[in-house]
Amino acid sequence: MISATAALEFQLTRVPPEFLDDPYPWYAALRAHDPVHALDGGGVFLSRYEDAIAVYRNPQASSDKKEEFRPKLGDSPLYEHHTTSLVFNDPPLHTRVRRIIMGAVNQRAIARMEADVARLVDALLEDMAAQGDVDFIGGFAAQIPIEVIGNLLDIPRPERSPLRGWSVAILTGLEPKLTPQMLETGNRAVTEFIAYLKDLVAARRRQPGDYDSDVLTRLIQGEKDGEKLTDTELYHQCIFLLNAGHETTTNLIGNGLWALLHNPGELAKLRADPALVPSAVEEMLRYDGPIQLNNRRLLAPMALGGTTLPAGTPITIGIGAANRDPAQFPDPERFDVARKPNRHIAFGQGDHVCVGMNVARMEGRIAFSRLLARFPRIELAGAPERDRRIRFRGFRKLPIQVER
Repeated sequence: MISATAALEFQLTRVPPEFLDDPYPWYAALRAHDPVHALDGGGVFLSRYEDAIAVYRNPQASSDKKEEFRPKLGDSPLYEHHTTSLVFNDPPLHTRVRRIIMGAVNQRAIARMEADVARLVDALLEDMAAQGDVDFIGGFAAQIPIEVIGNLLDIPRPERSPLRGWSVAILTGLEPKLTPQMLETGNRAVTEFIAYLKDLVAARRRQPGDYDSDVLTRLIQGEKDGEKLTDTELYHQCIFLLNAGHETTTNLIGNGLWALLHNPGELAKLRADPALVPSAVEEMLRYDGPIQLNNRRLLAPMALGGTTLPAGTPITIGIGAANRDPAQFPDPERFDVARKPNRHIAFGQGDHVCVGMNVARMEGRIAFSRLLARFPRIELAGAPERDRRIRFRGFRKLPIQVER
């Protein structure tokens, strides 16, 4: 148990080492003792579900990060990216870009993707069967979203190898506390990615793809008879799509398998009834979600937990904390593949709800349904290596052994 004193002293910029392995006891202590918790620098951390929902639905809670990121990132490629991408902008840019992307990831488009994703998953499973022992992250979980996003942007397959490294480096720039190495690696990744995209965009301008299915062509051409993106806006939306699609799905699949292996009764239930896979994916997102934190800045005062926060207050939404709030989820520390209802906020809420959430759900559903059907036995084959970031929760390596 985490004491009230420890909870009151908690800061995201200096978390104890054990927090990185298991943040959930700390989230529980914050919910119990200080649910609107003061952070260094004047912000607050929210750990209750109802408070998180209230902020997500508040039109005066801004996603624009220019003011917040300038002291942290300086005048850098990382600053340009994270203040230009869809996720950290308000209307009108957010509305314009979201509308363009949504046409390529609607339910009809997702249905068209499913056969290709199934073929990819089956091929990866055959590789796993041939090896027996495999790193589940590098050999499976990370491969699926890279291929899906690569296909959405129609990036030539031989050119996809740097994408995962770029994504991890750029998203690491969002951590509460950055080292000089994180900044250097992230800035280099943005610079290299944009240099690559300039050539890719030039080629697509010369030879456009299918507007209905090629997201890059949609971003280049903009809305039909509408305003087009600048080159800078275009490049950074492409980077955003890769990053968001890669991180969410890789961590969903890796964390999901970890949860199943540590809850053998639930794994057995899922094997016995594959129709539970969609609800199991939702529970994976709730129980140990891929993204643990989100941020807003108040444009007007807001009352939360008996306190009125002034305009300008930076708010950190504890997604992982809210998703284990007993006021919303009965027995929240239990992993339950049949949990319903399950109104988790792994993909956010409101106008900024994740644009690719149904793509991630489809990838997770196909991955787990085919993985469990293919292998009657899956076991850990060594010590995992957990990602040591706070905002993003997942594994760098997850060694497993499979039996045909």
